[in-house]
Amino acid sequence: MKEERRRLLAKVAYLHYVQGKSQTLISKEMNIYRTTVCRMLAKAKEEGIVRIEIADYDADLFALEEYVRQQYGLEKLDLVPNQVEDTPADTLTNVSKTAAEVVRHTVKDGDKIGLSWGATLSSVIDELDPKAMKDVLVYPLAGGPSHINAKYHVNTLIYRLARIFHGNSAFINAMVIQEDKQLTKGIIQSKYFESILASWDQLDLALVGIGGEPNSREESQWRDLLTDADYAQLKQEEAVGEVCCRFFDQAGHPVYKGLQDRTIGISLEQLGRVPKTIAVATGKYKAKAILAALKAGVINYLVTDKETMLAVLALDEDIDLNNVLL
Repeated sequence: MKEERRRLLAKVAYLHYVQGKSQTLISKEMNIYRTTVCRMLAKAKEEGIVRIEIADYDADLFALEEYVRQQYGLEKLDLVPNQVEDTPADTLTNVSKTAAEVVRHTVKDGDKIGLSWGATLSSVIDELDPKAMKDVLVYPLAGGPSHINAKYHVNTLIYRLARIFHGNSAFINAMVIQEDKQLTKGIIQSKYFESILASWDQLDLALVGIGGEPNSREESQWRDLLTDADYAQLKQEEAVGEVCCRFFDQAGHPVYKGLQDRTIGISLEQLGRVPKTIAVATGKYKAKAILAALKAGVINYLVTDKETMLAVLALDEDIDLNNVLL
């Protein structure tokens, strides 16, 4: 009887997986309920009669994605595999290609898109293929860099992204960090800034990078705007990273109010209310920043590489890596 049962499970599995017949058709041919067919297919996998292999892809990576997605309440997570021979530039390119596909399939007609800037997002836009959309609007999420780093200026990236989606764009004519809060206040309250300011509460989608600890000016595209006193204060308040040029601590809380008051950019609170915020980041040195952003709920889509994600998990005291499927 047991062998007959296994033979029946095997037959149902053969009809479904090999011959490609639907569960409804199998139920009619074998005169059994469709729900029974469904249970039999599940049992066939459970007992090892059916073993599914995904050729050329790492199934464990998909399992890790699902674990992390659920752990941090993400709507979507894409992990890019690392190869031994990969350089940081290779990893950035691979992550950018995946992020470009995520963006391309996420943007909808009529979307208001907020865009940050920097080398990572520039790389993502490099990989984006044109897609004819209707009524897409692209807005800046932060002011621009100094003239030294004009290559990754937010206006350049906004213009490029709007062209890719056949949309329109708004530009920002101010550096992200001002000398004092009065200058910042004056810009934000100015007539030309009204539409940008209003857009931050109306966004459908945001595309951002994640910056690591403020240890070195040389590793950043914009931190030459910070003073020695700024760096000292960020260190004292234990800043671990930034999103949209807004620094935060390991809990994801904003730090250094004096700098926040001089920053022209969407707040972390506002960013957390955007329905879809896609963050793209790579590099173990950003692990603390990524973890903080995840725990604070600032982002709900993440694209990164496996090694970076494992570095993030290793920092999380609530996770036992031995229980994570690698």
